[in-house]
Amino acid sequence: MNFKHKLLTLLGLFALILAACTTTGDNGTTDEAADSGPIKIGVVGEDNEVWEHVQDKLAQDGITIEIVTFSDYNQPNKALAEKEIDLNSFQHKIYLDNYNEEHGTDIVPLADTFIAPLGIYSEKITDISEIKDGDKVSIPNDVTNGGRALLLLQTAGLIEVDPAAGHTPTLDDITDNPHNLEITELDASQTARSLSDVTIALINSGMAVDAGYIPTEDAIFLEPVDESSDPYVNIIAANNGDNRDVFQKIIDAFQTDDVVELNEKISKGSSIAVWD
Repeated sequence: MNFKHKLLTLLGLFALILAACTTTGDNGTTDEAADSGPIKIGVVGEDNEVWEHVQDKLAQDGITIEIVTFSDYNQPNKALAEKEIDLNSFQHKIYLDNYNEEHGTDIVPLADTFIAPLGIYSEKITDISEIKDGDKVSIPNDVTNGGRALLLLQTAGLIEVDPAAGHTPTLDDITDNPHNLEITELDASQTARSLSDVTIALINSGMAVDAGYIPTEDAIFLEPVDESSDPYVNIIAANNGDNRDVFQKIIDAFQTDDVVELNEKISKGSSIAVWD
């Protein structure tokens, strides 16, 4: 065997060894390359103080995450499904379920983060027991939040809805309305503004804070944080089968007491940590 032939043989063996070292693992990702940064995490909006705090913590351990901001809820799941980002953190479980069903995607929750409780607010009464016959009520008009609002009215003892409607009942699913409440559907951003015209309004926590309310103090009835509210827990999500070890490190850095304290400080009661 001449020198040239030996050299070609050695180069071929080296190529095989290199290929073996970078093959895809059982979890559908390249074992070592997948755990190298930066890890791109999609969020909505510019107020990301919690994730920036987690980003700084992870940097101390040599893990780099890049916070990718989107302007609306339509983009982060699309970007994740197309692998433009690695994780996202902006939605609750039922929103993700609906998205997967509508778009044929296979995005899964990896970890719980916060819940933003829906609240019942009023400028006219101070307790839910003061509701009178014929009182006016405003609720969000989108499927997810509208259904959530009706379920909260049921929890408060004001109406009953058909259990077959699941987590997304509509006005047509109301089976009992003993106070003959006049329920009006509005864009979620308008429910707080409707308070002068209705007895009670069901307002998303973030919008309540924007309107000057502190949900844990000002709501006359707040969505309980229990098993019934699990569909509305916000999550960190990834593509199904993407099980990189670094994801667990990110989750561990997020689900800590210092993140709970920071969130309590900046959210003004609009969101509550729900991990164990």
